[in-house]
Amino acid sequence: MAGANLLALIDDIATILDDVAILSKVAAKKTAGVLGDDLALNANQVAAVKAERELPVVWAVAKGSFLNKLILVPAALLISAFIPPLVLLLLVLGGAYLCFEGVEKVVHKIFHAQEDMNKHSQKLAALANPDVDLVALEKKKVKGAIRTDFILSAEIIVITLGAVAGATMFTQIAVVSIIAILMTVGVYGIVAGIVKLDDFGLYLLDKGVKEQRDLYKWAGRSLLRFSPFLMKTLSVLGTLAMFLVGGGIILHSIPHAHELTEQAVSLFSGIMGQALSHTIIPILINAIAGILVGIVALGGVSGLKAVLKACKVI
Repeated sequence: MAGANLLALIDDIATILDDVAILSKVAAKKTAGVLGDDLALNANQVAAVKAERELPVVWAVAKGSFLNKLILVPAALLISAFIPPLVLLLLVLGGAYLCFEGVEKVVHKIFHAQEDMNKHSQKLAALANPDVDLVALEKKKVKGAIRTDFILSAEIIVITLGAVAGATMFTQIAVVSIIAILMTVGVYGIVAGIVKLDDFGLYLLDKGVKEQRDLYKWAGRSLLRFSPFLMKTLSVLGTLAMFLVGGGIILHSIPHAHELTEQAVSLFSGIMGQALSHTIIPILINAIAGILVGIVALGGVSGLKAVLKACKVI
């Protein structure tokens, strides 16, 4: 009897762990949209920092990110335990924020590109100025990065919580904790690698020149060219993922919205084939929904700001 009970216990544990693994995978896919933007934003945060200080800055922000999640994870789990309907509301707000942020980035890129270039030039000039307090500048950048991380971490945790809302409390705790840890380690590990790519390229180029090795010189030049391209690609993919993930969250929260997607897939299956339509059409619908929600959200926020300025509140 004791042996049978032990086997039953082991089976229950295995089932729970299996559920945790499956739901963690689902949650990781749903938070991928935020991850791309998180990588680009945090890699940009350490721009205009001296090369020898890049990794310490990344580590300082990573510690702040862990602290953010120590606050956010218990808060999210408490909401799930005592106010479950609030999870859906937070999920929709998180999706709408992703769409808003995506549209805002696109609009800012179109209308404020020159302003961003000027700011970047000012940062580089500040590094070359001996009168500038680099310690204070670095602390300011770290605080700004941690504030940004708090918002992105909140999005990740809310999306994860939405993916496991129907699971047991133990599974919710396990999945949300796993995603929080993996995302933090993954994001800042990758960011550390990205920010040192150009340094590694310079090292290979210098070594190739000294030792007269063309392969090293070619590899060094390639890395130096690839590093800014990687940053731009991450930024573009992160923005696109915001629309896809945010639009998908909004559509899934609307009753019968999935029927629209199914009808569109059925309509286009005769044109592009069933397999292709099942892959492309839902992505397009999520993206379009994300862009539309983002435009509405940006218009609402801009209108609210205008009213508050007119009332001299801000």
